Amino acid sequence: MTTTEPVSYGLIIRRAWPLILANCSVPLLGLADTAVLGNLGSLYDLGAIALGALIFSFVYWGFGFLRMGTTGFIAQADGRQDPAEVRAVMIRSLVLATALGILLTLLQVPLAGVAFNLLGGSEQVEAIARSYFLLRIWGAPATLGTFVLVGVLIGLGESKRLLLVQLFLNLLNIALDLYFAGYLRLGAQGVAMGTLVAEWSAFGFALWLVVRLLHKQHRDSEKFLVPDRLGDAKRMLAILSANTDIMIRTVVLVFSFAWFTNQSARFGDVVLAANHILLQLVSFSAFFLDGFAFVGESLVGRATGAGNGRLFDLAVRRTTVLAFATALVLATLVATGGNQLIADLTDIALVQIAAMDMLYLAVIYILVSFAAFQLDGIFIGATRTVQMRNASLAAGLIFLLGWWLLSSRYGITGLWLSFILYVCARALTLLLYFPGLRKSIH
Repeated sequence: MTTTEPVSYGLIIRRAWPLILANCSVPLLGLADTAVLGNLGSLYDLGAIALGALIFSFVYWGFGFLRMGTTGFIAQADGRQDPAEVRAVMIRSLVLATALGILLTLLQVPLAGVAFNLLGGSEQVEAIARSYFLLRIWGAPATLGTFVLVGVLIGLGESKRLLLVQLFLNLLNIALDLYFAGYLRLGAQGVAMGTLVAEWSAFGFALWLVVRLLHKQHRDSEKFLVPDRLGDAKRMLAILSANTDIMIRTVVLVFSFAWFTNQSARFGDVVLAANHILLQLVSFSAFFLDGFAFVGESLVGRATGAGNGRLFDLAVRRTTVLAFATALVLATLVATGGNQLIADLTDIALVQIAAMDMLYLAVIYILVSFAAFQLDGIFIGATRTVQMRNASLAAGLIFLLGWWLLSSRYGITGLWLSFILYVCARALTLLLYFPGLRKSIH
């Protein structure tokens, strides 16, 4: 796609559906791990996997800035029709990801200590989970490197190649888990071993795909890798600064979800379990909404790099229209079929009743959340990360204020209302910055 080509709804949908499928493939791995150990492992293995996977989810989610920061800079360089800078951004980001991955492996013992002090289990479960963690952590450089390569593919609008990478990772991981944990009966250690091999294999596969793609696009007069560009201190600092801002934004996001879960526990085990089920419905809807946000990142980044105001407006308007329509459909489906979904997810009557009573609140959240996803994508594509950081901090404070005012008066409904207020505040605070962003491109 050129920077002058119109952004059609068809183009957005063609780019979004592979991203949605890639997102939806992620839970398959967790289900496979649970199924293997649930049938062939011990109770302690199953508990250890739950604990260890939770730790890695939080650790790797915290490094999501590597994907987001890379996407914006890649898309902008592509919009300026500067393929040499596309290659340089990829290498700079890979260097950063490798350094952070090595740091994680070097700090594995203190990291494990902190993690297991915060998330305690029984002595048997913790011992197995610790060995799982200390084996799987050696995949950190590969996982963080894959984040960067995924960012490159999204920035270039190569969603089908991204789907290939995600399917390769998840299907290989499932096959290896079946072999190590199932066939060889290695339990949680086998799952860690399978995941470790899959992470490094997926990184190699993604690197091969991306390098092959960039070689095909290498029509400029510069060498494939230009040392002067790679060592550009100003641009390296720009990447570091952007990634720091996005990291702060991500920490606030993780804190907000953790706070919601922690406060749910204060209302008892039944409410905690019910909210866990409702959050699964919210997370599933996010897979779809993220697809349009990712396309928005690529198109907005390209428009920003080219200084093309018309492309920017079309990208923002049409990805948002499709995201809103998708949110409306998802909210309607959850509203009409949510009771059945809850019944399918749990057979505990008290949990079913509690979740069904609060279902309408999850429906509202799903309906209004599209705006936050879309604006995140727009600002990531334009690499306006300072605004993202400031908006996230403001939204986090609004969330805590809403919780303080509403939770004590309206109980669990007040907690949900403050959570809905938070996702609205994420969008509204970014919306305050939007006119300035638009003006800078026109």
